[in-house]
Amino acid sequence: MEEKEIFAAIEVADHEVRMVVGEFFNTRFNILKVERIPTDSITYDSVKNPEEVTRIVRQAADETAKMLGADVERVILSIPSWRMKRKSVKATVPVEGLDGLITVKDIHNAIKNAQGVSIDKDLALIQTVCVKYTIDGIASRRIPINEKANELTVDIDLLCADRQFAFTLVGCIEKAGLQVMDIFLDVFAAAKEAALFEQAVDQNVILLKMEREATTVGRLAKGKLMECGIVPIGVGTIASNLVEQYGLERAQAAELVKYSARLNEKVYSDNPVYIWSEEGNAKKITEKELCECIQPAVEEWLSDMEKLLSGILQAAPTTVKITGEGGEMQGLNELLQKRLNCEVRNYIPETLGGRNAGMTSCLGLFYAYKDKLPITGYKDNSLDMDAFMKSVSYRERKEDQEDTLTKKLKGMFGNTKK
Repeated sequence: MEEKEIFAAIEVADHEVRMVVGEFFNTRFNILKVERIPTDSITYDSVKNPEEVTRIVRQAADETAKMLGADVERVILSIPSWRMKRKSVKATVPVEGLDGLITVKDIHNAIKNAQGVSIDKDLALIQTVCVKYTIDGIASRRIPINEKANELTVDIDLLCADRQFAFTLVGCIEKAGLQVMDIFLDVFAAAKEAALFEQAVDQNVILLKMEREATTVGRLAKGKLMECGIVPIGVGTIASNLVEQYGLERAQAAELVKYSARLNEKVYSDNPVYIWSEEGNAKKITEKELCECIQPAVEEWLSDMEKLLSGILQAAPTTVKITGEGGEMQGLNELLQKRLNCEVRNYIPETLGGRNAGMTSCLGLFYAYKDKLPITGYKDNSLDMDAFMKSVSYRERKEDQEDTLTKKLKGMFGNTKK
């Protein structure tokens, strides 16, 4: 168990709180628990009801604790990239290690110098990212621990977001009784999960994180997150016509848009995709009715993306990824590909237990946090490990004591031999 690292990640999206507990063990990542609780107390740019958000975070932690047999004490937090700003700093520091060998302390000194740069008062520093390291004129993205040099130059990105929004979200987590281990922007975390930083070294990568009420547009280039913008159209916005025309609940309408609307079909069928009863009368929506109902909103989203991305596409080779709830939609990527005339793909995580595009940022938090450990040196797990160990040990003992099917079969064969 000493090799296990168990972390809890939590994402506060514009319509739900997502919590995932996962473990790194022998270089493998396994999901232990996923909890998703809807809420209308959050938007993409503000917290409407902090008390309700705090209650839901606490509920997610309690439900997770029941299943794992241990309290969640610390979390890695993802927040929306509202008003995201990047400031690049080049910090050069003398190497203080013995025999001129670079140590973690030298990197800490460079980061400390970079964090001394002033930022706007209405912004909060969310993350300090070491982009590359330069020694004797040779640059590398690899952390140069134990390499010999007189001085070290580190290219550092200071990623900032709206101060009030960020502080309110952190306050909700802490009021729920959880310690925040680290914070990342949702687009940065999603890019980590999808390994987009590596893909963005020699081309532009556009990440469209499409949630319920908005789509966050992130541009990655030169192996780093360059900028973000938000378009206030999401899955729920597209589904709003279904709510108005058919009287569906917002959550039901969003599910229909994600899983029943094949947007790239030339001819839609008259087969029903949703049937329900209202005042004793059976009602239905066909695939044709569904797609025709949401088509105006889909066209508006496509036009907005085309206007926003046209300049980027002309500047350099570009690929586009759609994730978040919108990554579950069928055919949206193909429609956008025709508009942009470049590769557009949906991204859905492949980790067992988290194969849903809506979980991309939450899962990316694990890799973003793990990549920083050689620098931060943090060793804390997210759970009450004593309680977790007792819970696991109890389950193992109980399983050994049970008269399992395997033991019964062995007994049967044993009796036959006698």
